[in-house]
Amino acid sequence: MTIGTRRAAVLAAAALTALTAVPAQASAPYGQGLDHCTGTAPVVCHFDVPPGTYDVTVTLGGDRAAATSVTAETRRAMLPETATAAGQYTRRAFTVDVRTPEGEPTGPAGTPGLDLAFGGPAPALSAIRVTPAPSATRRTVLIGDSTVCDQPGEPYAGWGQHLPSLLKRGTAVANHADSGESTVTYLADPALFPTVRQTIRRGDLVLIQLAHNDKQTDAPTYRAGLTALVDGVRAEGGRPVLVTPVVRRWFGPDGTLNNNTALLVNGLGVDHPAEIRALAAGLGTPLVDLTARTKQRVETLGTEASKALYLTNEKRDNTHTSVRGATEYAGFVADELLAQGLISRSARR
Repeated sequence: MTIGTRRAAVLAAAALTALTAVPAQASAPYGQGLDHCTGTAPVVCHFDVPPGTYDVTVTLGGDRAAATSVTAETRRAMLPETATAAGQYTRRAFTVDVRTPEGEPTGPAGTPGLDLAFGGPAPALSAIRVTPAPSATRRTVLIGDSTVCDQPGEPYAGWGQHLPSLLKRGTAVANHADSGESTVTYLADPALFPTVRQTIRRGDLVLIQLAHNDKQTDAPTYRAGLTALVDGVRAEGGRPVLVTPVVRRWFGPDGTLNNNTALLVNGLGVDHPAEIRALAAGLGTPLVDLTARTKQRVETLGTEASKALYLTNEKRDNTHTSVRGATEYAGFVADELLAQGLISRSARR
């Protein structure tokens, strides 16, 4: 080995153990090392990769005690906060869906390529590697509204935005949920189901939660819309899963969620969760009864403590969830998928 070769090897090794402030290199579409990263709190890394699915392996920790969380693209939670003691290093891995737009399908395009942010109280990143995921990588596709989507700004968070942090490498979450959408608009907008349908691969799980914006959709139209989504997913070889909507935090006088607003009964008297349950049984489609799980959780916490799951204090909003609420509700979804054998135990973090 020549002196020049030895020096190159030393520099390459150093890139894996110490953060530099060198901007991302457009000439390296993917690879390893911290030359793609800048900053310290947060550490921001950018890889100029085309749309696709990518495995990311990171080494967290350093000389000082640290606590690091990882998000990707538009505030998509990939790793929960991970603590490391001084001198301790830990390796973690996850799989990321990269596309344009990177967040909500009808929102801003975002930055081309893969964006990762390492935040938390005291973030520490020592190494990173990005590689194309194998073609056999499992995908979970999400169709939904603002309670599911990758919310672009704090303090909002959708449960689909936090689902990736609960799944290990080898399972990618492609969140195509979009704010303000109903069963009618999701089918009609070319940027939504017509586009999503083209991306569905054989074997993909496709979770469908639409109800919050079907305020004036009659029962036959609602059932027809959900049926069209299920049939379209199956036509592409996907595995549709119907999901009942998260409850709104509206308590009745007796301290339970017993009014139409809370339990998603619309202005025409259509009981959305009941319609979804019946349709899932009729179509032979797996069901995640998120309405039942979130109702139980909100009522157990009660009128005051349940505010922390929503944006009641921050925005006077009893429909959209906080990071805590989105994380808990994503956990309900992951647990149900595991319990029904829709994901393997090895996929659950």
